Amino acid sequence: MSAPLLIDRQGAVTILTLNRPEARNALSPELTCRLADAIDAAAADPGVRAVILTGAGDKAFCSGGDLALALPLLSGARQPETDWDHRFLADRGIDTRIAFRGFEMLKPVIAAVNGACMAGGMEVLLGTDIRLAVPGARFALPEAARGVIPFAGALVRLPRQIPHALAMEMLLTGAAIDAESALRAGLISRIVEPAALLPAALEIAHRIAANAPVAVQEIKRTVTAASGLTLDRGYALEDTAKSIVMATEDAREGPRAFMQKRAPVYKGV
Repeated sequence: MSAPLLIDRQGAVTILTLNRPEARNALSPELTCRLADAIDAAAADPGVRAVILTGAGDKAFCSGGDLALALPLLSGARQPETDWDHRFLADRGIDTRIAFRGFEMLKPVIAAVNGACMAGGMEVLLGTDIRLAVPGARFALPEAARGVIPFAGALVRLPRQIPHALAMEMLLTGAAIDAESALRAGLISRIVEPAALLPAALEIAHRIAANAPVAVQEIKRTVTAASGLTLDRGYALEDTAKSIVMATEDAREGPRAFMQKRAPVYKGV
């Protein structure tokens, strides 16, 4: 039986593949725990400079929480049977960590959406930084139709990332939007043919990984923290980031390499 999460390392880039195509890559307790561990490991590893998240197969990126295995545990309709079940219930922050919430994830995360992105899959997507999708991808938050609500950040994140009226229509009706609509709304950054999806994500990831790590991390930290703040408070965060970055050796290496017409060698210090 294959592992529900595949982890691949290409240089400074970690690729995480949700590997339950027979279940449309639904988040079982085991997959949720393994994904949280992999995200924690990538966040802590100084050698990782970017992360790609995708799904196996051509049907779904992630269809959300497994309706047979995960959600009944949370509602009490199913009792824990495995070690993964017990950990899933005991670790109350695990469902938010896989949505990149509740901790500081400074490594850029690129989503390569290879199919349907639904419910918990959307929660995960909304925590990523750059998003590519195939033409047949669809996006939805159908929780209200199933008697529950999104609870890993979507009620806050979605209206901040796309127009308010569209966010409310998606949340209240559960209706799906297609890739073209997602692109127009700014939910994704580009549409890519299936065969080119992972190569395109890798090209972006390697470009990020070639940049100065502290600069990349401070950009992400500042943009994330400044969301929703007044301009003056946001500018103050930017000033702090400037002080941190300009004190690094990489801030001297970049201009020096440019003047010497060579590739910079960034060390993250």
